[in-house]
Amino acid sequence: MQTNFTLAQLADPDMKASEAILRKCVHCGFCTATCPTYALLGDELDSPRGRIYLIKDMLEKNRPADARTVKHVDRCLSCLSCMTTCPSGVNYMHLVDHARAHIEATYVRPWHERLLRRVLAAILPHPTRFRVALVGALLARPLKGLLPQTGPFARLRAMLEMAPTSIPSPSQVGDARHFPAQGETKMRVALLQGCAQQVLAPQINEATVRVLTRLGCEVAIAPGSGCCGALTHHMGNVDASHASAAANIRAWMAMWDGRGPDAIVVNASGCGTTVKDYGFMFREDAQLKAMAEAVSSRARDISEILRDLKPAAKAPEPLVVAYHSACSLQHGQKLGAVPRKLLADAGFAMRDPAEGHLCCGSAGTYNLMQPEIAKQLQARKVANLAATGASLVAAGNIGCMAQIAAAADMPVVHTVELLDWATGGPKPAALDA
Repeated sequence: MQTNFTLAQLADPDMKASEAILRKCVHCGFCTATCPTYALLGDELDSPRGRIYLIKDMLEKNRPADARTVKHVDRCLSCLSCMTTCPSGVNYMHLVDHARAHIEATYVRPWHERLLRRVLAAILPHPTRFRVALVGALLARPLKGLLPQTGPFARLRAMLEMAPTSIPSPSQVGDARHFPAQGETKMRVALLQGCAQQVLAPQINEATVRVLTRLGCEVAIAPGSGCCGALTHHMGNVDASHASAAANIRAWMAMWDGRGPDAIVVNASGCGTTVKDYGFMFREDAQLKAMAEAVSSRARDISEILRDLKPAAKAPEPLVVAYHSACSLQHGQKLGAVPRKLLADAGFAMRDPAEGHLCCGSAGTYNLMQPEIAKQLQARKVANLAATGASLVAAGNIGCMAQIAAAADMPVVHTVELLDWATGGPKPAALDA
């Protein structure tokens, strides 16, 4: 794609990076075939190619974002399916992240959208606040039928619908912070606890700690670590997302007398995609660049760690499992086949749903901010999973799990819960519910 940025514009590192991305696009349109919003809406501007044109025009002219551009960029799930499909290697993730930051800096949203974004950013990255908010949502849930399904209040209705019917007790994982390996120590790893995950599904971290320590890993939670920054990052709030990321970088690299962990284990693939991008995020930061690159190079999805450790796993029961490959895992980290193989090698009968490349509609906070589109994608995903004839769904991202479980008639568990069970841990509670 031909670009016409000025030398002054290209002096800005973000603009220079986006210009290089734009130049790689050859307008082929392969991305339209795998874009969920284009599949649903049929609008070229709701495809990656169409959004690229809008972003190019906005950035190249160095103008404030307009309502049309904001509308179509907001509709993007950041599922990154287009990056898997693109033959030219266009890094759409970095381009749309830059566009969102530009929108945040130059566009004034309607009051109700500003309020919603501020509320989500103030609550979701903070487990204690999120737990309190869930209690409130639980009490208000019976009133959801009084709210309209379209318009500004549709988002409030979506939040009440997504709220769980019960809230698990806090896990002891966050309190202990250090878990010695069983037997010989093979690795020292830091565990990212996650934000919403440790509130919604604390059993995921518990299963992760059990299986890792069983396989010879010393597991620790770094003091000062917290939210990965993904939520605010995808809202275009650069200051907040970089502050969260910087805190994690410093906390992790200070571990084990400043040597840092052998690996940083992430069991929510949406978080993992962001942590693996810290090196790019801090590429211009003289103080944090080297440490950020070290963190990105050591970040591992739990499935990567287990693949390398080669557990002797055996399925305790002959279950048929439909595997949902989270977008952040298959498109963002290119690890779609790894968790599936681990489960298959353990003896679970695996089934792949049709349209496995399409997003479930969760996409961080997308199902709260774009509930109408998210519900269509949710229904499509759940129907495809049900058609496999499986008795349960396995996935590697808490957002996907919550989105699918809200509409599915079968249990949804994390991949690591099944692998923990297959290596001597307890049976996932969801399978007995």
